[in-house]
Amino acid sequence: MKIAIYPGSFDPVTSGHLNIIRRAANIFDKLIVCVMVNAGKNPMFTQEERVELIRRVTGDLPNVEVDCSDELLADYARRRGSCVILKGLRAGSDFENEFQMALINHKINPDLDTMFLTASSEYMYLSSSAVKELGTYGVELSDFLPAEIIPDFQQRIEQRRLSVQGGK
Repeated sequence: MKIAIYPGSFDPVTSGHLNIIRRAANIFDKLIVCVMVNAGKNPMFTQEERVELIRRVTGDLPNVEVDCSDELLADYARRRGSCVILKGLRAGSDFENEFQMALINHKINPDLDTMFLTASSEYMYLSSSAVKELGTYGVELSDFLPAEIIPDFQQRIEQRRLSVQGGK
C-alpha cells in the first residue's frame, strides 16, 4: 500500500489545501493529512481544532486520514509506514525551501521521498496567512475556504477582534 503524508499547519485549511488533498487522494492508496507544529507561527486554531476542520472537509474521501504530530516529520513518516511526503507548491519561491526540507528529510530517513504537487492555477496565490488577513476585513471567503468551515473561521476572527478590543 502506497501511503503519503501531506504535512502542514493548515491554519486554516484552505480551498487550495483541499484541492491538493483531493488530487493526492486519487494518486495514493492512503493519504495522511498531518497537522504539524510550526514553532514560527502563532496559530488561530488549536491543533485539535485544525484536525477537526480538516476531517469535516475530507469526510467524503475514504482513503484520507487526518492526524497531528509534534514529531520530526521524517520520524513520523517512518512510524506511519509512509515512503512519500507530499508538498503542495504555489510558486517558485515555495520550491527552494521545500527542496531543502526534502533533502534533510531524505538524509534522516533514506526511505523517504518527497513529491511536489503544484497548486491548480486558481489557488496559486492562496495561503492561510492571506485568508486570515482577508478575514479581518470581512471579505467574502467562499473562493478561499471550504464552505463547511467558513462559520468557524468567521467566529474565530470575531473572537480575536473582541479580544483585542477588550485588551485596550
